[in-house]
Amino acid sequence: MRGVWLYLVIDVWSRKVVAWEVAEREDPAIAADLVCRACLRERISKGRKQPLILHADNGNAMRTSTLESGLEELGVLRSFSRPRVSNDNPYSESLFRTTQYRPDYPRRPFTSKEAACQWVTSFVDWYNQRHRHSGIKIVTPHQRHCGDAVEIYRHRAVVYEQARQRHPLRWSRSTRCWRQPEVVRINPPTPEIQHQPATFAMAA
Repeated sequence: MRGVWLYLVIDVWSRKVVAWEVAEREDPAIAADLVCRACLRERISKGRKQPLILHADNGNAMRTSTLESGLEELGVLRSFSRPRVSNDNPYSESLFRTTQYRPDYPRRPFTSKEAACQWVTSFVDWYNQRHRHSGIKIVTPHQRHCGDAVEIYRHRAVVYEQARQRHPLRWSRSTRCWRQPEVVRINPPTPEIQHQPATFAMAA
């Protein structure tokens, strides 16, 4: 087949892919539906004290009134990449690079939309559940997203400190810091806008 569009919604704080869709065309309605499904799954609602920010590129699907009205209903604010800047969404770019370096990355076009969905399903499961991400200090996106990473970091800190005490000559400085940043942003908001540490990034 000619090609497919892959729509992704990523939780920037944990790097987890929280929603995705494969389509045969670029369609604002598909993008709007995907974002709404992601927000419902993550229990994002208009009543939140700290609204969520969706960072997207400047594509046609991301700037339509269809998506805008859906986000307004959910109380989600919007942020956009700078025009004509290809790397202004670093979390999506990092994910795409990881995708392309997978050993099973397809070298030929998919034979059907179903084949594309099957591959993406397998990839997203691996990425979320088994891929230990260097950007979040070697835990999986799912472990960080659900809060399990806190205990993992605490355990690692103890193990490292015990090793340093047993063999002090092997350590020229303190042990590795496993603490994670609490706030992750792409475009810092204006001072009057307060929002939660987790930000969604949209890529298509």
